[in-house]
Amino acid sequence: MNDNDTYVIRAGETADGPFDTVITTERAGWEFCSLRILALEAGESREVDTDRAELLVLPLSGAATVTVDGSTYELEGRDSVFTNITDYLFVPRGKTMTITATRGGRFALPATTASKDLPVRYCPRTDVKTGIRGSGIMTRQVNNYALGNDVETSHLLVCEVLTPGGNWSSYPPHKHDVHSDDERVLEEIYYFEIRDGGPERGTEGFGLQRVYSSPGKEIDVCSEVRSGDTVIVPWGYHGPSVAAPGHDMYYLNVMGGPSEDSTWLMTDDPCHTWQRQAWEGDDIDPRVPFTPLNEEN
Repeated sequence: MNDNDTYVIRAGETADGPFDTVITTERAGWEFCSLRILALEAGESREVDTDRAELLVLPLSGAATVTVDGSTYELEGRDSVFTNITDYLFVPRGKTMTITATRGGRFALPATTASKDLPVRYCPRTDVKTGIRGSGIMTRQVNNYALGNDVETSHLLVCEVLTPGGNWSSYPPHKHDVHSDDERVLEEIYYFEIRDGGPERGTEGFGLQRVYSSPGKEIDVCSEVRSGDTVIVPWGYHGPSVAAPGHDMYYLNVMGGPSEDSTWLMTDDPCHTWQRQAWEGDDIDPRVPFTPLNEEN
């Protein structure tokens, strides 16, 4: 028996009104991380309370205005996660905001329980730290929205990863489930979108996700994932995330834990960490980057 039924949440399983996905801390069984995916047609609005959480308003597709504390912020957004990075908004705890789609789409609200009162902050595309990680069949593009940049949060870390079809991502397997000089305790959510492939991109795609035990922390997940699926990772080694040939993979990572240093520290599975050295001998997959990179990053 594996733990797929506990830690893999299928598309639509937690849908609630205009929210395609609702992963609460209670549903995940932990303290910090949550995620909602809001779907709006052009002109539609939704009022959202942040309550005890801090979050990003992160367009996956479409564009929106966000009104909070009497100010209105225009998010230019993007057509697709596979075509561009996006501007976004950081909203702290204790706020009520109204999100109105100016171009219909889907808007991710990655969040963590907060411990600081911080200002609302509009973040242009230039705030996104973009880069290429790995090489050969482990090449992928990483876009950091609240990770490794100057976007201040109390616990929230957010990035997205784009992996060409047939490539391995989130590899070598790594963990962040103890607090040490080399590691931080971080809960993590993987939210997936898989690009259709085949003739005229008419075939639904899939990928694979693995999570397995780290010392003293038991978990066993090995599952097919499709668009809209979510995998929650409370502990353990996670990776690889494998994109089926012909189907590019996107995943949004939401992380948070008790530390307030906004630092992503992890350790590799020692059986596989040698893969990092192997990267140096391979060429970058020419299909990456998917989207223009910020040159200054």
